[in-house]
Amino acid sequence: MIEDPIPPVSEQTPDPRDPAAKVREFPTTSGVYLMKDAGGNVIYVGKAKNLRGRASSYFSKEALNDARIRDWMPLVKDVDFIETTDAIQAVFTEARMIKDLRPKFNKDLKDDKTFPYLQIRTREEFPRVEITRKPRRKGVRLYGPFTSTKPLRIAMDVLQRLLQFRTCTLDIKTGEDRWKWFRPCLLHSIRRCTAPCNLRVSREDYRAQIKKLIFILEGKTAKLVRRMEREMTAASEELNFEKARRIRDEIAAIQKLDMRGDANKDVQPEVFPIDPKKGLIGLKKVLGLANTPRTIEGMDIAHLSGQDTVASLVSFLDGVPFKPGYRRFKIKSVEGVDDFASMREVVTRRFRRLRDEDEVFPDILLIDGGKGQLNAALDAFQTLGITPPCLISLAKQEEEIFRPGADESIKLSKHSAALRLLQYVRDESHRFAQHYHHMLRRKRFTED
Repeated sequence: MIEDPIPPVSEQTPDPRDPAAKVREFPTTSGVYLMKDAGGNVIYVGKAKNLRGRASSYFSKEALNDARIRDWMPLVKDVDFIETTDAIQAVFTEARMIKDLRPKFNKDLKDDKTFPYLQIRTREEFPRVEITRKPRRKGVRLYGPFTSTKPLRIAMDVLQRLLQFRTCTLDIKTGEDRWKWFRPCLLHSIRRCTAPCNLRVSREDYRAQIKKLIFILEGKTAKLVRRMEREMTAASEELNFEKARRIRDEIAAIQKLDMRGDANKDVQPEVFPIDPKKGLIGLKKVLGLANTPRTIEGMDIAHLSGQDTVASLVSFLDGVPFKPGYRRFKIKSVEGVDDFASMREVVTRRFRRLRDEDEVFPDILLIDGGKGQLNAALDAFQTLGITPPCLISLAKQEEEIFRPGADESIKLSKHSAALRLLQYVRDESHRFAQHYHHMLRRKRFTED
């Protein structure tokens, strides 16, 4: 039975094929490529809009003269890839892989630096707008993470000129007399702010400004871009090329507002730490458990068009990852794409072994998916004649929690510590499945 702990990377056997030939078979979609040495160690991770084109460039004649890579490229004996849904996801996947693997020749992203967010403090009387790497979870509208800070700042500069919202840190309240005598800063003089600090704008009018900003941030930029394009054309016709270039750069920055992830789905652990104790206590209440759970296992399936299907099992102890408990499985009984059958197989193999070796079951088993995946896991337990532990699944679209036999799903607040802990387990099982599917694809798995 294949149920291996995480193998030391140095024990992985690289693909014997020439990596220069191998990259020519890569897809032309976006993703992340991984350069490995003779021992199978990942020594460099990069992102690409076109995996085949970008990875192939490392093996071109021009690359021999590139000072950034020529010293370590001779060490590359194998190369692999991870596909992503789009170029934006490639940015975040690259960052996560570099932080996890810490490749020797990646200079950036190894530290704790995070991607920026834009937050609007909606609970304030006069909501402030901020670019931050340490966003709040409550009382804000949160956009991001953004892939780059510079275009975000340029775009905010354009929008502040247009909408005149405040970016200061003042705690402005209309009931306090001191604001009647407060002197507005320079931004009001240059028409970048309507000066709520001196009550020169009503609460209602200021919030109307913020609604327009939210409208733009949520994708309604076409009208603004058309207006800016007319201004750019006029500046060019007047031979004011410096102004035309500035407006061109501003248009590009506005269009890059869509170059961002989802604040709820692309969670950066460094930004939003989870309180494990609070999450576990919340799970006890939400799931109606007799005791606070200590052990959680998460399972997910990964494949590429039904080929090389693998499953992951991650283990959490007291709300934090327990890496020695991680396992990987190669699915053997399923042909083609059938996530339900694959989930049924891996649950059967995992819990048959625990039963036969008289080992303790986890307090919670979390399946990545909806009712279909959950029912497949339940079928496995019924076939084995085993009473399952607390069995749940978490569907990614609406973040619904499903339980066997329950007609209605459980929907928690996105700020709930219990939900965030389950998301952590689910996302870790997904990452582990995808990572080892691609890292170990075409590699030798231990036979049963």
